[in-house]
Amino acid sequence: MNPSADVSTRMEVIDAYRAHLHAMADGDTVALDALLDDGFTLTQPTGDRQAKAEWLADLRAATFVPLGIEEKTVTVVVDGDTARLVGRVIARATGDGAPEDRRLQLTMDYARVRDSWIALRAVARSW
Repeated sequence: MNPSADVSTRMEVIDAYRAHLHAMADGDTVALDALLDDGFTLTQPTGDRQAKAEWLADLRAATFVPLGIEEKTVTVVVDGDTARLVGRVIARATGDGAPEDRRLQLTMDYARVRDSWIALRAVARSW
C-alpha cells in the first residue's frame, strides 16, 4: 500500500470513530445502530460487557446522558480490512443526575464492510 493510501485509509477509520463520538454525544441511537456491527460489544470501565442492543437501550432510557465529548488523542493501525483505533476523550455526562467529566480511553476494533468502517467492539477504560 502506498503511503498516501495508508493515510487515506487511517482517516476513513478516524472519520468512522468521530461519527461514533458525535452520535454518542447527541444520544443518536439510530446513527449508532448504523455505525456498529450487529455483534458489537462495549466493555465498560467497570468490566461490564454490553451487547449492542443493551447499550443502545440504555442510551434510549437515558440512564447515561451524554452532554459532550472532547477528543484528546487518536491513533490507528490498519491491517487490510481491519483496524484498531485507540482514542482518548473527555466525556461530559450525567449518570446519577449530576454532570461529571470522565476521562476515557476507547480501544475500538473496526472492519471494512463494503465501503464503510464498522465498529466490531469497544473497550472503555479510565485514563
